[in-house]
Amino acid sequence: MSTAVRTPASAGTATAAPASAKAPAAPEGTATSARLVRDPEVFGELAGQWDGLRRRSRSSTPFQSHAWLHSWWLSYGLPGRLRVVLVSRSGELVGAAPMMLTYTPLPTLVALGGGITDFSDVLLDDGDPDAAPALARALHRVARGAVVDLREVRPGAAAERLYDAWAGPRRKFRDSVCLELPGVSMDTMLERLPAPSAKRTRQKLRKIDKAGVTEHLVGPAEATAAVRTMLRLHELQWEGRGVTPEHLLPRFRAHLQRTVRKLVASGDAVLTEYRIGGETVASDISLSSEDMVCGYLYGAHPRLRAARLDITTMLLRHDAAFAESSGRGTLSLLRGTEPHKLRWQPHPVPNQRFVLARREMAPGLALHTAQILGRSLAAELVRQYAGGGGWMWRTRTAGQRSGNGRPAEGGARRTAG
Repeated sequence: MSTAVRTPASAGTATAAPASAKAPAAPEGTATSARLVRDPEVFGELAGQWDGLRRRSRSSTPFQSHAWLHSWWLSYGLPGRLRVVLVSRSGELVGAAPMMLTYTPLPTLVALGGGITDFSDVLLDDGDPDAAPALARALHRVARGAVVDLREVRPGAAAERLYDAWAGPRRKFRDSVCLELPGVSMDTMLERLPAPSAKRTRQKLRKIDKAGVTEHLVGPAEATAAVRTMLRLHELQWEGRGVTPEHLLPRFRAHLQRTVRKLVASGDAVLTEYRIGGETVASDISLSSEDMVCGYLYGAHPRLRAARLDITTMLLRHDAAFAESSGRGTLSLLRGTEPHKLRWQPHPVPNQRFVLARREMAPGLALHTAQILGRSLAAELVRQYAGGGGWMWRTRTAGQRSGNGRPAEGGARRTAG
């Protein structure tokens, strides 16, 4: 189902939005039109237009690709809840907000992707100055009776422009912290570390090379089978040590198999197998955007740990080389601040959370905000108590909450391997 959305020039008084939120008017005769897509089949047919817009939205990541979002919906979407807001000019998409309706318990529009998605965003044509205000007006219309909650927004994302253009109450919060390294080679990376740490890392790299580890880049035709192998290794790797349950479920496997094949073909993902004597002993999925490479998920055979091979160092060397050779300036370790990440001296970059509402939903926004702050306070108290030795506490993705209010379905590299 696709429904036209009337987007008048003014969608209400922006009581909480600054005057600077007003963008230049669109050229005369090229007004935007908006529509709401609720039918998953119609959403599935948008791949070409969607990815064309994504190429013109430079802050986007593979998590905003049609391959990722449509596959996620097939695995995790709830019937009747799809809400994809589209804005077009002269028949070409210039803005898109991939949302779904959930209840927290308030009716809430959240971004597609849930807990297995490290960065959420909208898409805006960078060459169209009216794209953000037009998408804000369309989403404002669709959000009647609901609160809009955009989680895990990376600094510099297109959603910041949507937030600035929003005509109504809005709140901004800090969300998960991501760790970032410069996109340089391993040799340059080691120059950033204290001499003793750099020396130990070079010893680990020599040990990896002495073990005869080779790298094999997986092509699109091999990707489906290679994802299956990676998840099998992932399960072996965490056997008896608390694997993230979502990673073992058929819906997660189906999502990755559908998505990675397409992203490898488009150049948005690199799937690497690490082999010893022709046998795959580890596998790694890296995603890339215009300015960033990020390691998403990996699996490694327990025998590598038994041989005391540093898996994190092996993977990071590969991702660093990819980032440098492709001219991408950032190597993201994604969400989580575990010790095995911190030893590389990364830069912490907090994601953002934007909560938006229409004027008549201001009480609902206040209630939703109170829930967010309450959960944040409770989490901080748990961290403080755990830090004081109250109980053994280990940061887990499964303990986070996804944008739709449910436990997160999984995540990227968050614990040492």
